[in-house]
Amino acid sequence: MEISALTKWPKALADPSGSRASKPRSAGLTMVIDKGLGLHSFAELLETADEYIDIVKFGFGTSPLYKTPVLRSKIELAKRHGITVIPGGTLLEIAVSKDVVPAFFRQILTLGFDGIEVSDGTITLGRKDRDELIRDGSALGLRVFTEYGKKLFGSRIDAEQFAETAERDLAAGAELVTVEARESGVGVGLFDERGMCRQQDLESMLRLIPFPSRIMWEAPQKEQQVALIKALGSDVNLGNILVNDVMALETMRRGLRSDTFDHRLAYSDYMI
Repeated sequence: MEISALTKWPKALADPSGSRASKPRSAGLTMVIDKGLGLHSFAELLETADEYIDIVKFGFGTSPLYKTPVLRSKIELAKRHGITVIPGGTLLEIAVSKDVVPAFFRQILTLGFDGIEVSDGTITLGRKDRDELIRDGSALGLRVFTEYGKKLFGSRIDAEQFAETAERDLAAGAELVTVEARESGVGVGLFDERGMCRQQDLESMLRLIPFPSRIMWEAPQKEQQVALIKALGSDVNLGNILVNDVMALETMRRGLRSDTFDHRLAYSDYMI
């Protein structure tokens, strides 16, 4: 056998699930949280795993702390790899609280960000203001992702309120609605104080959501990713993935790891 014939893995080995779509994809999105990677480390991440990353979020309020040339370079590099780049929702919450939202939008457009996260994990954001931020971002040509849930330890998800909020966010122009879990994934939203998935809460949410493919679940821990893949299929949208876990998550999506070896179903198989 010629060596050239060995350069590509058989599909049965590269993707045993047979369902993983290539980029740009509309489901099975992976959002990575970058908490301060240097430019070289960021470039190495994309060189290795760009095909498995759809969105990079520069976590919380880290964006203003970068040297501007470094921040611009990271944003441009990600976009060249077909990855949407957004600042953390907390930064927009600060802009709201300081009454500098127009300046926030001007700056992120100048820097090259192509998306935003609208959230109220720390502040209280009324429905009118939430709609306005979503529409303003969309009107500026930005991809808008919203987030539901509070960052306070012990906070839970109200399934009916979540479904109502998600429906209105999407109607206002949001592309995806994210379920808050913070970067720790412990004691917030869907996950309990040990980081375990509250299965009854998940089932209650799914019964009320007519559009599961437009929901993203923050799931920074491996066990949480496994639970959501088993419950919702390999095309579940997952967020706040740590930079060192991108490849590992992709193996679980494809059934290339024992944790999900027998759970290689597509998202559509789980539509309610």
